[in-house]
Amino acid sequence: MVRRLLAGGFAVAVWNRSAGKTAALADAGAHVAATVAEAVAQADIVMSIVSDGPAVALSIAAALPALRAGTLWVDMSSTRQSEAQQFDATLRAHGCAFVDAPVSGGVGGAVAGTLAIMAGGEADDVARATPALAAMGRVTHVGPAGSGQVAKLCNQLIVGGTLNIVAEALLLAQAAGASPAAVRDAIRGGFAESRILDVHGQRMLERNFLPGGQVKTQLKDMENILAAAAAAGVALPLASLVTERYASIAGELPHADHAAALLALERLNPGHRVGTADDQLP
Repeated sequence: MVRRLLAGGFAVAVWNRSAGKTAALADAGAHVAATVAEAVAQADIVMSIVSDGPAVALSIAAALPALRAGTLWVDMSSTRQSEAQQFDATLRAHGCAFVDAPVSGGVGGAVAGTLAIMAGGEADDVARATPALAAMGRVTHVGPAGSGQVAKLCNQLIVGGTLNIVAEALLLAQAAGASPAAVRDAIRGGFAESRILDVHGQRMLERNFLPGGQVKTQLKDMENILAAAAAAGVALPLASLVTERYASIAGELPHADHAAALLALERLNPGHRVGTADDQLP
């Protein structure tokens, strides 16, 4: 994502809690800051993308004393809606602005600059962020602060649910005597076609559970989905089931790709397994 910003002509300072992760960006033209304060002190726009809401909160707290009035903070992490709303309130109380802009598209989308970027915030703030965000992908303003996180949770609900349905379809094909690979080929191009069936269906057939997206991250997202649903006063029964499936393997396989939904399903069905390949696990 930093490389896309640099290619777009933006001057970028970078900082990471693990300093070694930024070293490669120096050769690409980024200024590697020694501290978070150094990274943000001259910034018009600050972008954060870290593991979860508490990590975002720590980053904002560390940066606040060095932020100039009027700085726009764009958080591209995946957090709870309520956390994004609190970040907005905190930054506005210090004379700054906030947009939550989580992304979808994975490493491939980041490299290609084709991420789906879901932006929540005031229209003027989203417009101000859009030139920089457009260097990384397609930006859609989806509502006030926190709405970007709602959109990302909707995305992750579809991803998590579809991963589990694809796993069930492949296991059913295997158990009922059909070739799961041939069944996948047969239904591609019909109404069941999806990127999940294409990419992760193949992963499941190959039993390739090297990440990619991780079980622990998908579980965090599913838990955030249920929290958002509770706050909105709606019941999401399928989301609850998907959350249970990921929770059942998160302790043992936290870093496996989220296609490991297949492994969670196979544990419910002893004696049934898709394919004959060995599991590739981190």
